[in-house]
Amino acid sequence: MDNSLHLIKLSVGTESVESLAVWQASSRSQGPDGLSRHVTRMWPKRAAELLDGGSIYWVIKGAIQVRQRILRLDEVDNGDGIRRCAIVLDPELIRTTTALRRPFQGWRYLDGRTAPVDLPRGRANADLPPTLLAALSEIGVR
Repeated sequence: MDNSLHLIKLSVGTESVESLAVWQASSRSQGPDGLSRHVTRMWPKRAAELLDGGSIYWVIKGAIQVRQRILRLDEVDNGDGIRRCAIVLDPELIRTTTALRRPFQGWRYLDGRTAPVDLPRGRANADLPPTLLAALSEIGVR
């Protein structure tokens, strides 16, 4: 059982896990260290818990499909004096069972006990609608 604290975030404009990977490989997504990051205005109040094994679960086309381990949180200042948080991500995209999610603003915390489980390495969700994938996952078909 996973007792970690995670984040859940909509991957706006992403059509698939593969298109998320393409975006994260672009220089616009990466920081000076070459690692992909997601910059947000809000700094997580539970940062220490997130950095103790937490991941960001990406919602793509209405369903959680993949996660990435959170490596660290960096402060970003774009010269406007506004403190922002860069969530620095492990490059590995880990596919998960599908879980439907309604749209929401920003990010939310996700308890590890309720997070979708990882799929076996090298296994991708079938090219099926997210609602069908979620229904299959609920009955234990992975």
